Formats: sequence, structure tokens, C-alpha cells
Amino acid sequence: MSNLRTSRTRLAGAAATVVLAALSLTACNDGTGARDEGASASTTTTANSPSGASTSTSGSGSGSNSSSSSSSSSASSDGKPATATTRPATDTSASKAPGSSGKPVTCEGSNTKTVAAPLNRPVNHMLLTVTNTGGKSCYLYGYPAIRFGEAQAVPPVIEESQPQAVVTLEPGESGYASVSLSATDGSGSNGHTVKSLTVYFRGRSGNESVGAGAHPSLPAKGVYVDDSLEVTYWQQSMDDAVNW
Repeated sequence: MSNLRTSRTRLAGAAATVVLAALSLTACNDGTGARDEGASASTTTTANSPSGASTSTSGSGSGSNSSSSSSSSSASSDGKPATATTRPATDTSASKAPGSSGKPVTCEGSNTKTVAAPLNRPVNHMLLTVTNTGGKSCYLYGYPAIRFGEAQAVPPVIEESQPQAVVTLEPGESGYASVSLSATDGSGSNGHTVKSLTVYFRGRSGNESVGAGAHPSLPAKGVYVDDSLEVTYWQQSMDDAVNW
């Protein structure tokens, strides 16, 4: 009986040894843990490698971009003179436009407004005011050719009143002339009252009338005129006109 127990014990021990050996062998042959660690390391290395490659590629790309940027800057720099070259042509054409559209014209009835107003001083005088109502400057040449009522002739001009330069009116500006209606001492002849007035404008030569005439209104009672009637040249200022 004792021998039987000893044999069983030995068999059990041997079986246990065999099982342990098999388990050890299985563990060695499986190698899952070791291989997993290697794969993990390999994976880590592989994962790191693209990152390094990406970094390297990124650096290369930066260099490439820098080169492209440099080329762009160079192209931009080369482009600037061309742009600067074209600007003066535009400015030149723009500067010519005002000169051609602003050429002065002759003042006449269609581009001016004329007002006739009797003066208290000097006595027996009337002031003609012509205002430029057009969009361009205009020239008032010579002196007004005026006709009171049905008169057939225009009165003479006071030669001493001639200005040094032709009167020029910018849009909105006014020019002036005074009219001596009658002699203050009563020495004039053929005195009579008139109720209408026409003003004609002269051209550059001063001998002919141009454009439309003006028809300024007179006081309701009319104005008295005689053969001493005369006018001044057109003046740039009112003071110069009433001095005569």
C-alpha cells in the first residue's frame, strides 16, 4: 500500500512537471508579449519616421515657398515700373479735357442777363449790369450798342472810358457800363421820354453786333433822353463804370 501511494505521488509529480514544462514551452513558443513589444517599438519607430520625413518635407516646402515668394517679389518689383509708366498717360489725357471744354465765348443775350437801373448819382445816368449766366467764361467786347424806343442810331461811346483789357466774365460774374441819358445843364436837344430799351453786344472786331440782343425793362414812367446821350465802354467794376 505504501508503495502504491509513493507511485501515485511520483506519477502526480511527474504529471505536474509535464504540465509545467508544457506551459513553459507554450509560453516560449507563443512569444506574444515579446513580439507585441517589438511590433510596438517598430510601430513607434515607423510612426516617428513619417513625422521626421514630414518635418523634412515641410522644411523643403518652406524653402520652395521662400523661393516662390522671392520670385513673386521679384515679379512684383518688375511689374511696378510698368504701372508707373502708364499713369502719366492717363493724367495727361485728363488734364487736356478742361482746356478744350473751358474755351471762353463772346458775351451776348443768350448767355447773359442784363439789368438797367437809373442812378441817383451821377444824375441823369443809368447803369447797365450784365451777368454771365452760362457755363463758360465770356468776353464783353467794346461797348454796348443801345437803342431806346424806335431810335435808328446808337449813341456814341466816351473814348476816355476804354479799359486796358477786354472785360472777361467768369460764370456768375458781372460787367458794367453807364449811360449818360441827358445833359445836366439842359443844353441837350430833342429831349423825350422812352419806355423800352434794347442792348446789343459786339464781337471781337467791335464793329458788328453778335448773338441775341437783351431787352432789360425800364421804369414804368420811362426815362428821359436827349441828343447828348452817350455810353461808356464795358468795365470790370461798377466803380469804374459810374465814374463817367
